[in-house]
Amino acid sequence: MNEHKPEILAPAGDQSSFLAAVAAGADAVYAGLKHFSARMEAYNFATSELAALAELGRAHGVRTYIPMNTLVKPEDMESAARLIDRVSRTVKPDGLIVQDLAMVDLARQVGYEGELHLSTLANVTHPAALKAAAELGVNRVVVPRELNLDEIKQMADACPENMTLEMFVHGALCYCVSGRCYWSSFFGGKSGLRGRCVQPCRRLYGGARRKDQPKRLFSCLDLGLDVLTKPTLSIPQVASWKIEGRKKGPHYVFYTVTAYRMLRDNPNDAKTKKDAVELLNLALGRPTSHSVFLPQRPYTPLDPSNETGSGFLIGITKQEKDGKPYFTCREELLPGDFLRIGYQDQPGHQTLKIRKYVPKRGKVSIPVKGKTRLMSGTQVFLIDRREEGLVNALKKLETELSRINTPEKTASDIKLHLPGACIAPERTALHTLQRNPPKGKTKFGTDVWLSMNALKRTPRPAVSKIWWHLPPVIWPNEEAEIRKEIEICLSGGGRDFVLNAPWQKALFPEDANTRFHAGPFCNVANPLSIAMLADMGFRSAYVSPELSRDDFLALPSASRLPLGVVVSGMWPLGISRIISEETQLMSPIYSQKKEICWARQYGQNYWIYPGWPLDLSAERKVLENAGYSMFLDIQEPWPKSVPEPSRTSNFNWDLSLL
Repeated sequence: MNEHKPEILAPAGDQSSFLAAVAAGADAVYAGLKHFSARMEAYNFATSELAALAELGRAHGVRTYIPMNTLVKPEDMESAARLIDRVSRTVKPDGLIVQDLAMVDLARQVGYEGELHLSTLANVTHPAALKAAAELGVNRVVVPRELNLDEIKQMADACPENMTLEMFVHGALCYCVSGRCYWSSFFGGKSGLRGRCVQPCRRLYGGARRKDQPKRLFSCLDLGLDVLTKPTLSIPQVASWKIEGRKKGPHYVFYTVTAYRMLRDNPNDAKTKKDAVELLNLALGRPTSHSVFLPQRPYTPLDPSNETGSGFLIGITKQEKDGKPYFTCREELLPGDFLRIGYQDQPGHQTLKIRKYVPKRGKVSIPVKGKTRLMSGTQVFLIDRREEGLVNALKKLETELSRINTPEKTASDIKLHLPGACIAPERTALHTLQRNPPKGKTKFGTDVWLSMNALKRTPRPAVSKIWWHLPPVIWPNEEAEIRKEIEICLSGGGRDFVLNAPWQKALFPEDANTRFHAGPFCNVANPLSIAMLADMGFRSAYVSPELSRDDFLALPSASRLPLGVVVSGMWPLGISRIISEETQLMSPIYSQKKEICWARQYGQNYWIYPGWPLDLSAERKVLENAGYSMFLDIQEPWPKSVPEPSRTSNFNWDLSLL
């Protein structure tokens, strides 16, 4: 097959990074707005600002995609619709990147005519899922970073004709599977699904023994595929090479875009490949690995004994006789360089902008902020640079940008069509979800995780009485096994299946006599996504357990489906496909704040659990009165070596979910 040229898709968290992407020859840029972006910690853009940049991009043949890839809460729908309407008229983006099904419906309602891309947060992880996504009008799917080359080929082989794939080639790796991480939300009320992740996986964690030194057990190295991208040039469905880094500066964007453009355009030239790899080494990102991309040589991208912060090590702090900190730089520093002093969880951590030229081995004083003392031996990193060539290129584009007229601010008069509510069932039911069927007579409300082991333990007459829950993540090489398990269930009279991603519907025969229920991992949070599920044939839905009280209570009165809620039991902090050798399964893991978590393996995935259960049972009557009819208790065998929980959590019930 002839080689094709996937687009180089660059990140932009501010104007300088957008211009750097254009200057480096990117084919497309993804840039978030002030709202509904999964990187809310980045600067992001006002609509008028991004409209001018998108116009500049078009003049240079650069497409603009807007990530609107957060979970949508009930009160967000009107504002999200107005924002999509405004950007479609002013920015005119080539594509919207979305996570929540509601955004697909909102884009239709406002008449948006560009492409719709499903974010990795939407968790489209296996080949059959692509068909279900295409039926909703999705044009592109961003595949998970956890896929290896063979699995990407499997996805490509199953890709519908009207759909393309986008794959990450460089940038930060999350420890948990995208769309399956609740760590930041459970520990602190800041949801990664809402773009507010505080990265608890980057923190230090230790074991129960005193001699166990705290390590970065879950902090991943960056992904850097570099020369390994070549095989994807023969996969025409892979239409985009994506670079992660909307919180990075223009230096990183310019160097990474330039490098991957070189690797794409000259894949067989040895000198070009060498030069491209050198550029990536100078991009000021974290240490990189090829991760699991090579099926014959998978690498776990974790190095717990070392730090994984971004930047180039430029010096080590010392102290003057009067105690003031300084360092001697290992390389010259240029005006405008940005430095990071230490790591985020170290005393005295800060960023520092260099105001004047500092020669190699020059001395740099570090201002003392507050009462926190900066320790000697703290590492100093160069994290962004404004070299002369890049500065001149940005200035030229800034001049061009200044000549573009900013569109006038116009209000949106979109009238949102909201679904009508169904009549809530008169009966309520408590469902108990277990890994294996309970002994004795099977009663209504018995739920079991679908697995071959569970099926072997289930008497045939009981199969039809159980609600079978599919795994929250299904990988390409697990599809055949899952289909086999479904076939056994159906032949035994099984009818009720709880799907933990909407796309799992495509795993079932079209003529199967089934009742589909959307599971809690579908991250349902608003009436429009519930209506989309109803249109897909679902009979009921569990809402996302990370919602706040007000969000929970607002949903039933506008829902087309009967609703359920996880009311008690073990809800995971996250699900991952990797684990470090230092992490002991089924043993306590302590954060520096003495929070306990523990890990257990199921199939190819590692489930990370908190050391205490979720418990909203005290709110059950309130939830019933609001219209909820299904209440789920998730049971999980407790490891013997993990301390019994001394408390419970009501998750974000009393908080305003960020």
